[in-house]
Amino acid sequence: MDFSLSPEQEALLDAVGDFARKRVAPLVREYDREEYVPAELMAGLAELGVLGGVVPVEYGGSGMDHLTAALVIEEVSKVDHALAAFLSAPSGLVGAGLLTYGTEEQKQRYLAPLARGECVAGAAVTEPGSGTDVAGMRTTVRRDGDHYVINGEKTWISNLVDARWFLTFAQADPAKGRRGISAFVVDRDTPGLSVRPVRNKTGFRPIPSGQVVFDDVRVPVGNRVGEEGEGFRVSMCSVENGRLFVAARAVGLMQACLDESLDYARTRETFGVQIGHHQLIQAKIADMAVGVESARLLTYRLAWLKDQGRRARVASSMAKLAASDSLMRAATEAAQIFGAYVASDEYPVSRHFRDAKIFQIVEGTNEIHRVLIAETLLGYRRP
Repeated sequence: MDFSLSPEQEALLDAVGDFARKRVAPLVREYDREEYVPAELMAGLAELGVLGGVVPVEYGGSGMDHLTAALVIEEVSKVDHALAAFLSAPSGLVGAGLLTYGTEEQKQRYLAPLARGECVAGAAVTEPGSGTDVAGMRTTVRRDGDHYVINGEKTWISNLVDARWFLTFAQADPAKGRRGISAFVVDRDTPGLSVRPVRNKTGFRPIPSGQVVFDDVRVPVGNRVGEEGEGFRVSMCSVENGRLFVAARAVGLMQACLDESLDYARTRETFGVQIGHHQLIQAKIADMAVGVESARLLTYRLAWLKDQGRRARVASSMAKLAASDSLMRAATEAAQIFGAYVASDEYPVSRHFRDAKIFQIVEGTNEIHRVLIAETLLGYRRP
């Protein structure tokens, strides 16, 4: 595995980093408070040609390899991981299911505008009762002529305020378990679909999220993604990408925690010396540096495996688990270094500390990832 960057990658990352520092950094504190992402920032990313991620050019994407996409997301996340989350949508659960299982008409109608940055979309998977247990969902679907009728509720769904459409999943026959689940694209303006945003969240504040409710929502048969009963496969086909990009965001945020701690330790003085001279501060900084480099290597290795066309279910769990746990430790150490100032949003580390915990929950809780890794190594679960 060679992770040295090509001149093209270096030039792209320089442009993305310059955009993040000059155009995103001055605004992020305000839009984090107000819980939105400015449209001009999304337009700027579109101008840079990075919104489409790994989606092929013929479907409006950037045609990147997985490593380049992860590098871009990491670079943006050093300033704001929430903005980087919008970058990952076309390549992750929202777009990957359509790319793999969608019809040509679905790809051109829904995926291409998303990849070009012309709209926002959401993936409505998680439910109040089943959470990470996708196979245990209770949202129902029944066939009615040339339509399907969906009833149920999804929760903690990202991008729900501005989403033009949702990729969602519903169960036709609970006795079939995961084989009874089908996937559908549902337009936002479909009668019976409503959203209920959750405001004033602990973290991930610029990413609108909340409940999506389906009340006798009628969806044309042409909006089914894949065959009947393939919904679980549609949802699972994107988890490796989703976990790759969550890990990349966590690495970028971790690097920000380290960089800001280094700057603060060189300027803050106690007992007549910079606090960077105190060994306990040095220990925290060393642990943060080891954590970010270890997580970065696991993340890049996952991207490399994806670019080789290899399945990487365990590697994706390892990368997501290591990156999010290391981020939580780094954010906690950064909070200690900043002391009481972490309570003020005048300092970005305050935002990092709030966001870090959420990374241990999204894209599968870390407890689930530990089970997946252990059961695979023990031979209880097929790789």
